[in-house]
Amino acid sequence: DVVHNCPAVSDAARQLPDAQIDWVVEEPFAGVAAMHASVRRVIPVALRRWRRALWSPAVWGELRAFRRALAAERYDAVIDSQALLKSAALCFLASGAKHGMDAASAREPLAARFYDVVHTVSWRLPAVERNRRLTAEALGFALDQDVRYGLRAEGASPLEQEVFLTMTSRKDKLWPESRWIETGRALDMLVVLPWGNNAERRRAERIRAAVPKAIVPRRMALEELARLFVHARGVIGLDTGLTHLAAALGVPTVGIYCGSDPALNGLYGAPQAKNVGGPGRAPEALEVLKHCA
Repeated sequence: DVVHNCPAVSDAARQLPDAQIDWVVEEPFAGVAAMHASVRRVIPVALRRWRRALWSPAVWGELRAFRRALAAERYDAVIDSQALLKSAALCFLASGAKHGMDAASAREPLAARFYDVVHTVSWRLPAVERNRRLTAEALGFALDQDVRYGLRAEGASPLEQEVFLTMTSRKDKLWPESRWIETGRALDMLVVLPWGNNAERRRAERIRAAVPKAIVPRRMALEELARLFVHARGVIGLDTGLTHLAAALGVPTVGIYCGSDPALNGLYGAPQAKNVGGPGRAPEALEVLKHCA
């Protein structure tokens, strides 16, 4: 969701050059918002962590600090692009005219009750375009065709290495390990296999054991992963936010789709990104390899 909203932020900054843009974002993904060149202030929110310790005095202190940060400005517009009840509630706490999707367009229809102004946005559009349309309508400007993610990360000349993002949130989105192995062997270069939890690490280790030039690094923070991507020759990844981040950073990226529709959730607006596969159709290794840089 955070990466998908970056082009909307870029549109607003380009069309309204004097705009001051603040972004409320879940704590684990605050690093992505901070990479956007046009964001003045990132306001982290830790809803997931707070829910686990709601009666802790420390959590209540963080909640008060968050409320103060959100109330520090009166905004000309407050835009909720997630269209969920939790994001709508946060939108409601901010000062300013609140914009969001109407009940027919929102992912959670009740969210529309929290907004002052609602907008109709087609479900048939990719997520990036839904966010762009909402933002353009809320701020009153016409969209152009160019999609700019506006993200920046420290980079250098690409190294002869490929990053494999073998993790994703659902089992039906996984690609067979045998095809990762076939792809890694065919590339015949250093393959880096990041991971986020123990199950992902075990999968990465199994693939590493069968690919001669593969390595499994220590667990990396989001900002470290971004730097890893921009130093790589390319990234191959499943339907996960990290794959979208790599594409948004301008890295040659192949997105592998096995359980979701790339027409709606695929890599979008990034000239060096390619989508392969589709719901129930895991691509062969050769199909992935032909798109590698």
